[in-house]
Amino acid sequence: MKIASTVFATTLAATLLTASGGAFAQTASPMRETVMERFFRGQTHAAGTFRAINGTRRDLDIALRGTVTKTGLTLREDIRYADGAKERKTWRFVRTGPTTYSGTREDVIGGTTVRVDGNVVRFNYLVDLDPGPKQDLYRFFDTLTFARDGKTMTNTAVVWKTILPVARVKIDFRK
Repeated sequence: MKIASTVFATTLAATLLTASGGAFAQTASPMRETVMERFFRGQTHAAGTFRAINGTRRDLDIALRGTVTKTGLTLREDIRYADGAKERKTWRFVRTGPTTYSGTREDVIGGTTVRVDGNVVRFNYLVDLDPGPKQDLYRFFDTLTFARDGKTMTNTAVVWKTILPVARVKIDFRK
């Protein structure tokens, strides 16, 4: 009986090792791309509107260039406003987990944590809209919703000043 138990245990161990495909000896496989990398790789175009509660409205066009890196995604935004003003912003998203990133941008204070849930991405960040010595801080709450077609995406954001919502942003992206 003791021999049968030993043979059974050995056979079970061999079966488990074979079925695992040597997974115990392998290193972790690279993370799969999320909707962020798939959508923003290469060139993307966007158009949208910033609307403040004081009646201010700014229409904008954005040319984006996304580069997928070993650690995540770099996204350069060349923004052109309807009044002729231009600016360039560069997001750097570093993967921190299968569906999370740490994000930084030159005007963002303290960075952000980005969470991907299927085709929806959410993050919030603090921006100083006065580049001078006096700070003018606003918190943006962004929700990116990617269409199933893989060619369009909408970003809706609510902008807060201290405890009050003061603006809304809607930007439509297309490949």
